[in-house]
Amino acid sequence: MADVHDKTTRSYNMSRIKNKNTKPEILVRKFLFANGFRYRINDKRLPGKPDIVLPKYKTVIFVNGCFWHGHENCRYFKLPGTRTEWWKEKIEKNIDNDLKKHSQLINAGYRVIIIWECEIKNKSFYTTIIDEIRR
Repeated sequence: MADVHDKTTRSYNMSRIKNKNTKPEILVRKFLFANGFRYRINDKRLPGKPDIVLPKYKTVIFVNGCFWHGHENCRYFKLPGTRTEWWKEKIEKNIDNDLKKHSQLINAGYRVIIIWECEIKNKSFYTTIIDEIRR
């Protein structure tokens, strides 16, 4: 299956993808702040620079994009039809890196919470996240 964009357009589109301060991250941060949680963002002192760090709860939150982090059985995750092997390796490497960083954080005494992009669309998810943090 051929790409629907030419190389220049695809390159431009890919260059516009952000790795921090994404819309899902901002939605989660606004929700947390509105509910009285205070946090740090992208703390470089911790493995994997977690998206959100809640020091009071010794908890870190990663807000993962379903495509980039290979969310299994998710409608937002589908390997591209072109350069499939390259993409498969890239996403598998992302998953391996995630697991390593999560292990390092757990060994350092942090609780790790993963929030998937697709979960944010579900309103009941937000009460679950509060319970998860306070647990």
